[in-house]
Amino acid sequence: MPSTRKLAPALAALMAAVFGAGCGFGPGNSSEGEATLTVTRDYGAEALVEATLEDPPESETVMRLLDSEAEIETRYGGGFVQSIEGISSIAQGDRTSDWFFFVNGVESSIGAAETEVRGGDRVWWDYRDWTEAMRAPAVVGSWPEPFLQASAGSDRLPVRVVCAGPEAPCNAAEDALADAGASAVVTRFGKEESGPSLRLIVGEWAAIKADQAAGLLERGPSASGVFARVAEDSIELLDERGEVAGKANGLLAATRDGEEPPTWIATGIDDAGVLDAVALLGADEVQHRYALAVTEDAAVPLPVAEEEP
Repeated sequence: MPSTRKLAPALAALMAAVFGAGCGFGPGNSSEGEATLTVTRDYGAEALVEATLEDPPESETVMRLLDSEAEIETRYGGGFVQSIEGISSIAQGDRTSDWFFFVNGVESSIGAAETEVRGGDRVWWDYRDWTEAMRAPAVVGSWPEPFLQASAGSDRLPVRVVCAGPEAPCNAAEDALADAGASAVVTRFGKEESGPSLRLIVGEWAAIKADQAAGLLERGPSASGVFARVAEDSIELLDERGEVAGKANGLLAATRDGEEPPTWIATGIDDAGVLDAVALLGADEVQHRYALAVTEDAAVPLPVAEEEP
């Protein structure tokens, strides 16, 4: 359908002028702060749109923000995004690709037209093949969210670095969070306080695999949304078809156990791998990536990109 990008601002201004805020048709109060919109494809490999919105009105939604900054087509009464910038959902052979969105690094459980945007929110749309992983419940590519909680107001969760090994990488993780503006408490693995929290687990895989959220990594991308399989002696890196495409010493990833808050994992097969994973916190390579592995040579975005024939 034709985009309403050019018409929406004029229509909104006309409605506000005619009816006024007192009649309930105005945009309402603004939330303070800058919301960001990023549109990419292929697990963040190619950027398509980047935009910001200062002090979003309370009527702002993920769909409205997207429609104001990109050419889109929708279906089902405007509640489902069919295409962005001319790139459409497709089913070809045994592969299926579609648009997905995250708010502050968490895949939304409700539609874009119902998801509010507040100052500080980081909205990320990505077009990807989802054949091997229908869901990616949490991703690392909106750092320092979800830990910063810039749009949460007073409804903030405690942030915990859960340490399952030597103190050095755990302290480095705490410092990285502090540098990003997020205050965290370091706790020992297995001795955490009860109640919901935003957790960053730091430790060798053998020491943390018993955690319910971290343990999803043993089951592959269909369970964790992370294109890696972790065992005690190796981290297998997968391409988008779920095929092994390499091995790594360290891994920085995010998972989510049901409807619990997301859990981030900085792990490795040894202490050096854990330190390498923690070193990625705040690095440029993290932005707009689902997860990152660390090899001897470089940080590798996951899934591993397939080589051109």
